[in-house]
Amino acid sequence: MNLPSKYTSFFLFLFSNWQLVAQEQVRPGDDAQTAKLIQVIRHVGAHGKGNREAAAAWKQLSNSDARAIPQILRGMDGADPLQLNWIRAAIDTISQRTLRNKGTLPETDISAFLADASHHPRARRTAFEILVLEKPDRKTALIPTFLNDPSVELRRDAVAHELAKALELEKSGDKVAASGAFRRVLTSARDVDQIKSASTKLKELGEIVDLPAHFGFIQNWHIIGPFDNTNMNGFNSPHPPESEFKPAVKYSGKFGEVGWIQFDSNDEFGIVDLTKALDKHKGSTAYAVHRFHSSTERNVQIRIGSANAHKVWLNGELLTANEVYHLGQEIDQYLATGRLKQGDNAILVKVCQNEQTEEWAQRWQFQLRVCDEVGTAVLSTTRPKIEAKPAAAAELRPAVPTNILAVR
Repeated sequence: MNLPSKYTSFFLFLFSNWQLVAQEQVRPGDDAQTAKLIQVIRHVGAHGKGNREAAAAWKQLSNSDARAIPQILRGMDGADPLQLNWIRAAIDTISQRTLRNKGTLPETDISAFLADASHHPRARRTAFEILVLEKPDRKTALIPTFLNDPSVELRRDAVAHELAKALELEKSGDKVAASGAFRRVLTSARDVDQIKSASTKLKELGEIVDLPAHFGFIQNWHIIGPFDNTNMNGFNSPHPPESEFKPAVKYSGKFGEVGWIQFDSNDEFGIVDLTKALDKHKGSTAYAVHRFHSSTERNVQIRIGSANAHKVWLNGELLTANEVYHLGQEIDQYLATGRLKQGDNAILVKVCQNEQTEEWAQRWQFQLRVCDEVGTAVLSTTRPKIEAKPAAAAELRPAVPTNILAVR
């Protein structure tokens, strides 16, 4: 297994010191000292920054008494992924040693920590695993309580539990109960595989499922192009759509004048196929604009998947820029955080296609959704309700001038 360089020293340290730490004498935790050790670990960074100091702090922290576990769990709040690994490893060492030596864990405090959804999701998952490590039968009682949990990891376990129950109802022949159960699964599911499983079953039972709305995919766009991207020079070369949105205005494109068209994607996963909208063009750039209406001012995540180089702006603010070509496309491939204002918001996407001729390099497309940090869809208040749409080709029609906010 090839590990990123920033994690290599961490795992090598654990491998060489795990047994040594486990065999040392256990000392009662000291709140002030524990806090200092956590802070040292919280300063570890990429490229080996602070590793030496963190290794020494980790060794002492791992030697703490089990009574220190709740405090160490709190030390995971606000930590980055690398720091979380260090702290999590210390907690695992303390827990396993305590149980091996027939000691007791502070389960009341750990349970209280787990119940507090304000803590870091990884920390709460760690608390759950500690409780289950001590008493495996706790799983049965705890997992159903996570069905709408802000921790995606904990929620996944609860959704899997509910999905199994729904499948049993389906096998029993009770279609009404099964349909209701699969609908509850779909409502709570945030992982793509579980969403697909629940939606497939609902369709088999004759239910209408609006997957794009469940995910928060934007399907209705104004699109313009192609502009030039010869030799991939277009990614950092601004074209007029980056500074304005004027539906009736035409611009000089790669092969002549280009104007805005409206493109509606009927794809269940919101894929906007630019070859359908604009034809197949190599070495080209296209832009897509969507008008998103929010009832309140709020933070959101803009999640985009694309096999092409792309940029995303929200109300003129560049949220993400990824100059990567043809390394695959996935849902939620790139995440960026932005802030919607109350009322109209302009989401602008720039998608660049290079000049590769291989069959696998022909896709020119993207999929974009708006959601919260858990993956719950945030929908525009003007989004139309979709009943049942055939999986037909997208409809193209000339854009009608509207009062969409200019992207400046």
